[in-house]
Amino acid sequence: MAASNKGDVKKPNIFVRMGRKLKETFSELKRVTWPTFPKVLKSTGVVLVVVLVFLVVVTGINFGLQALLDLVTSIGE
Repeated sequence: MAASNKGDVKKPNIFVRMGRKLKETFSELKRVTWPTFPKVLKSTGVVLVVVLVFLVVVTGINFGLQALLDLVTSIGE
């Protein structure tokens, strides 16, 4: 037979552990420094501008590569 370890401690059930985790999460959220609304708007604007710039660059590269492909395939005809 296997010997029982003296250090074995029974884990609390799932609901106790989930409740403890939720309590810790809400406690941590109270300590968060939330940004002000103008700061959120400014950051959102920066993200949108960067996304639009990348959209224009990728679209330009796509059109350029498509034109190059059309040129290469038309030479073989």
